[in-house]
Amino acid sequence: MQEEGSPALLGLLATRVRARRGEKGWTQEELARVSGVSVRYVASLERGDANMSILRLAEVAQALGVSLTSLVAGGGPVHDDTDRLASLTGEARRRALREVSAPALVALVGLRGAGKTTVGARLAELLAVPFREVDAVIEAAAGVRLGEIFEYHGPARYRDLERQALDALLAARGGMVLATGGSVVTAPESWEVLRRGARTVWLQASPESHLGRVEAQGDFRPMRGREDALAELKGILAARAPLYAQAELHVDTEAMGPDAAAARIVAWLRGE
Repeated sequence: MQEEGSPALLGLLATRVRARRGEKGWTQEELARVSGVSVRYVASLERGDANMSILRLAEVAQALGVSLTSLVAGGGPVHDDTDRLASLTGEARRRALREVSAPALVALVGLRGAGKTTVGARLAELLAVPFREVDAVIEAAAGVRLGEIFEYHGPARYRDLERQALDALLAARGGMVLATGGSVVTAPESWEVLRRGARTVWLQASPESHLGRVEAQGDFRPMRGREDALAELKGILAARAPLYAQAELHVDTEAMGPDAAAARIVAWLRGE
């Protein structure tokens, strides 16, 4: 005796088996031969009146090169997210699979000199996704250098441009690695947007290392004219550390080089 709802499920199963067999260009006899079930069984299955055992159905699914789930999805009394995804077909299925398997969007945070550019570029290579520096995006949008934005328009204008840049980057399709400005965590709205829309990683280093790396790059902007640049940098790092610590992953770029740091982030993204 068939339970309520069984005819609909068997009809759905019949339709999908016929469709998959048709995609392969097989006759019922060929499906029977490959799957090891009888031609009579295949014919009954495709009419929707064969209540097959799960093992028999598995043999048919294997022959067709599809999962059991794909043959029966949408036919049960309960429909969850897995069921809805498995029941999609055609372009709708391909689009959904692209979305759920899309590469991660990773945002690197930390003070200037943390290694965001170097680690970010190597991480992007490993993930095969673009690498973007948020400050460069801001400069391109404004048409001027960052220093001019601050000099002529002030920090508020920079924050507006930063938020616009983040909104645009996070809305882009596909994965990406972002190197953010060192102070992004002090802008509550922008930091919240990043934490919601990206996987966040704090690249850590000591104040001495931060300052040394920046000076090695020939960039003296952060501490130009400061009597005790290191002390001020220590103060900035101490003030921001609780905010940086809200990032999902912390990676010490002094304890490991850029390659190891990038590999560590990849392993984390993969759940290793």
